[in-house]
Amino acid sequence: MTMKRTKEPWMSAEDFGKSIPKGLSVNLLVKDIIRSADFQRDIFGVETVYEDEDFCVQSGFGSQWLLHADHAYSEHPLSGIVAGSETRGTGVEIRLYGCDPDSAEAAARTRDAIIPSGTMDKPHGLRECMIIDDDGYVWVPTVKKS
Repeated sequence: MTMKRTKEPWMSAEDFGKSIPKGLSVNLLVKDIIRSADFQRDIFGVETVYEDEDFCVQSGFGSQWLLHADHAYSEHPLSGIVAGSETRGTGVEIRLYGCDPDSAEAAARTRDAIIPSGTMDKPHGLRECMIIDDDGYVWVPTVKKS
C-alpha cells in the first residue's frame, strides 16, 4: 500500500476495527479524501470523526461510513476495478435519512454539483433529491413529507 499519511492516526487500525458496531457499513473508495470529506460536510452537514490523506470516518444521521483513498487501496482486490473509473457505485443510492434535501440541494448548487433530480415530494411519503459527488457516488438526502 502507498500511504500518504503525515500524522499519527487517532487510533490503530486494529483498535478501530474492534470498535465498529454490528450492522451495515459503507466504505467508499475516493480519489481525494479531503475533497470528498469537504463535499459531504458542506452539502449534507455531516461530521468528520477522523481525517487524513488516506482515510476518513464520517458521521451523520445515526450512521457512520468510511472513505479510503484510491492510493491507500493499491494492493486491494478492488483497486483494479476502480482504477481510472470516472464514476463509482453505479446503481447504488447512498440515502441519508433525516438530511434536509432542500438545504442539501441548495448547497450542492453552490458547488456546481450534478443534480439529476431536484428536491420533490415522492409518492412513497418522502421528500428527496439526488446529488452526484465528484467521484460519481449518488447521494439521496431524504426526509418524511410534512
